[in-house]
Amino acid sequence: MAEAVLITTDDLEPAVRLRAAFEAQQLRVELLAPGESLSDALAEPVLVVITGGLRERRARALITAARERGRLPVIGLTEPTEPTGRDICRQLGLSECFPKPIEADEVALVGKRLVQREELREITGIVGDTEAMEEVLERIVQIAPVNSTALILGESGTGKELVARGIHALSPRRHRPFIAVNVAALPDTLLESELFGHEKGSFTGATDRRKGFFELANGGTIFLDELGEMPAGTQTKLLRVLEEREFRRVGGEESIRVDVRVVAATNRDLRDQVQLGHFRRDLYHRLNVLRIDLPPLRARREDIQRLIDRFIQQFSAEHDRSFVGIDPQALQILIDYDWPGNVRELRNLVESMVVLAPGRVIRPEDIPADVRYRRRDSLLPVPVTPQPQVSSGAAQLNSGASQLNGGGSFLPAAPSPEMEFILRTLFDLRVDMEDLRREFEVYRSRQHEGGSIPSGPLPFGGYQPIPIGLPVAVETVPHEPEPPPREEGTIVFRPGMTITQMEREAITAALLHSRGNRRRAAEMLGMGERTLYRKLKEYGIEE
Repeated sequence: MAEAVLITTDDLEPAVRLRAAFEAQQLRVELLAPGESLSDALAEPVLVVITGGLRERRARALITAARERGRLPVIGLTEPTEPTGRDICRQLGLSECFPKPIEADEVALVGKRLVQREELREITGIVGDTEAMEEVLERIVQIAPVNSTALILGESGTGKELVARGIHALSPRRHRPFIAVNVAALPDTLLESELFGHEKGSFTGATDRRKGFFELANGGTIFLDELGEMPAGTQTKLLRVLEEREFRRVGGEESIRVDVRVVAATNRDLRDQVQLGHFRRDLYHRLNVLRIDLPPLRARREDIQRLIDRFIQQFSAEHDRSFVGIDPQALQILIDYDWPGNVRELRNLVESMVVLAPGRVIRPEDIPADVRYRRRDSLLPVPVTPQPQVSSGAAQLNSGASQLNGGGSFLPAAPSPEMEFILRTLFDLRVDMEDLRREFEVYRSRQHEGGSIPSGPLPFGGYQPIPIGLPVAVETVPHEPEPPPREEGTIVFRPGMTITQMEREAITAALLHSRGNRRRAAEMLGMGERTLYRKLKEYGIEE
């Protein structure tokens, strides 16, 4: 069945003008005469436009029928005397509403975007009804038709590749290649060759000429994920491709022209990377032409149930399990969880529970303990439950405690788990403050001595990967003796050091502390092993 925009003819004049405007947007139109319903339409509706009174019985019936069909968008036209606005639209169950007299071209443009938005959901599987996700979908629809570079920012697991695929799917390049490249997954020594290709004999093992991803994506879209991990040399070559639309293969002399749209993504703050000197400023501005910020899952909790339903349906079919759904209590636990891994973590968890749960419904006991007990509502403020009745002796004790507190009832007779949590948190906070005060006293006492202050393990059970010397800006008097040599594996930050020098110092200390174990040194520094390897070459540090 062909698809079409359905326009009611209750008000014939705007209906006729809207028909012409939608057809100008390359959308097929079918008119619904008074008395006809959606089931009477000859075409499959992708959008419904109601021209008559929105509070009349027929309009309400059409809106209800559209809801029953799933995500069928509805546009309504309001009379000049009726209130308008987003809140009124939502109360009536409309996607958008426009006051009469209408600008037919504007209504048709908005209608086409609504159709594209639903098409986008269908193609990519993006799920979300929150305002934040509606903005993301609208942004994709806006930027898809143009050729400008797009930058997608968001935490890991928020769906950056889905967004990139959505941009490609709605673009004029949709019938050309879409190639996704994870920059962080490729070693520095191979990255340039993989992106731009190489000539035969250009390096050891290059037995044939090979096309790179940019050539393979010619006419289409290339998606560069984890762009913040790209080394400086490759950044320079990428900038040339973006500006000149040409490049040379590794070992080649011929310039190759390409027509490729670049969509890049990262979970890093590239502005910080620019300030630290890890990312080219000109490349950042060249990439940051059209930008989409993806919200983390914890910022759109209203979408969690819909995502869970989608994943249960998907994995039930995939693993041949007849699942009914999820228990309300289990659902609340998952809604209250903060999802550091975002949608990817939720998807993997639902698949695990669909496979392992003994019944046909996900229950609280099917949820892993690390998720069940790390819920948002376990943090302050904590709702204090009513206290049980206590014995007379305990009541006297509580009475005495109340008198000590000025006659109030702050201390319960038998502390509830919530109260114990509060008291324990306050006690730990006091201990931490005392430790911090003592550390500061040591720092202040050594401030007049110069040099560094090696710090030991964290006092509250944390882990200090390597001993770090705290910088002390003390002017050196000429007759003062030279400072003693530092201990092996200790970082010393001296006055006047640049950020690059500090980073080199930290890497050297980590390698000494780990006895040359590069993997362990990278873990201590909080960076990837590949990033550490690149910095070793950059700073000329011998392992």
